[in-house]
Amino acid sequence: MADFRAPPGTHDVLPPESGRWERLVAAFARRARRAGYGLVVSPIFEDVAVFARVGEETDVVRKEMYDFLDKGGRRVALRPEGTASVVRAWVQHRPLVPFKAWYAAPSFRYERPQAGRYRQHHQLGVEALGTDDPELDVEVVALAYRVCREDVGLGGVTLLLNSLGDAACRPAYLDSLRAYLDARRDQLCDEHRERALVNPLRVLDCKREACVSATAEAPRLMDDLCEACSSHFEAVKAGLSALGVDHRLAPRLVRGLDYYTRTTFELRASALDSAQNAVGGGGRYDSLVEELGGPPTPGIGFGLGIERLLLAAESEGVFPAPERAVDVWVVDNTGGREATLLASELRSAGIAADRAFDGRSMKAQLKAADRSGARLALIIGQRELEAGQVTVRDLEKGEQHEVARSEVVVTVREALS
Repeated sequence: MADFRAPPGTHDVLPPESGRWERLVAAFARRARRAGYGLVVSPIFEDVAVFARVGEETDVVRKEMYDFLDKGGRRVALRPEGTASVVRAWVQHRPLVPFKAWYAAPSFRYERPQAGRYRQHHQLGVEALGTDDPELDVEVVALAYRVCREDVGLGGVTLLLNSLGDAACRPAYLDSLRAYLDARRDQLCDEHRERALVNPLRVLDCKREACVSATAEAPRLMDDLCEACSSHFEAVKAGLSALGVDHRLAPRLVRGLDYYTRTTFELRASALDSAQNAVGGGGRYDSLVEELGGPPTPGIGFGLGIERLLLAAESEGVFPAPERAVDVWVVDNTGGREATLLASELRSAGIAADRAFDGRSMKAQLKAADRSGARLALIIGQRELEAGQVTVRDLEKGEQHEVARSEVVVTVREALS
């Protein structure tokens, strides 16, 4: 018989660990909704050209994207990141701007699996389209930062901030960077020795010692921003400081996608290995809408990796799995129907309840109640059934008492409050 396992680079998330995922997505959704962001659910695959717009020369497109011909002969790709799909959806449907969306979705990249880095990974993200106001940048960056610090509770998170300029100032910078790299071509790593002139910004993102050393004195785009980009960046930094969001300037920060303009940022967790310590990031992409066929429309967004966030949280000892899946366990020794009725009544009242099946003995059901982590056990034996009562046992204190069957929901609510 075949021994089927999850494909390489993927993983199963089971209870109780999945409880942490539920908590994280719920906390993210609450924070995003409070800031006016609505949920967007987009297809898991798109026309390959949608994702090619993130950068033909990026590793995401050249090496990591899962693309294939479907049965209709169409070239499609599994989503490698969240922004392009949301922007494509906006271009197609044209909702009013400013358009503010959040998502929780799997993404796919064919790369070497590492701790917290999977071929199928999951992201939480927001996208905001329709304005280039730097105060929106402040809102988006602060939202990502506060999810990490306040919702997840990570203490060792550093916010890195940079500006990649725009079409007015970046071309001249790229020319000077190419000249710098060309003069040091034999010092670069094998991969970037040939690609440096095509996509010089990628060299700044390289973590190999050869490229890091060769680019130590490279010109900085932050020093050559045009007046408009410089003013925009100063406003972003001032806004974050006004909100008390600590940040550090990172002139080498370019991220891995080509659509970024102006504000670019990354969140790094000290609890993770330094080579793979980014838990999320994002930035402004003021030309992406046009590249996907829409009118000139600025935008900004970010993605946070669920696996990376939870791995960092585990390392710091924060954001644990919920202590219990249910609050009440129903024990029924009269045939099982009473457990069905009582569990249904409790659930309808908003109380998490479960029970045993298969006519197990009272002893076995009580053991199951203890293992469940429930706070209370509701016991229905023949005596209780005939008397119209239920025995309420506090599984933490070991105390119990009987209540009328009609008063069970009220009694349970009071005990759990």
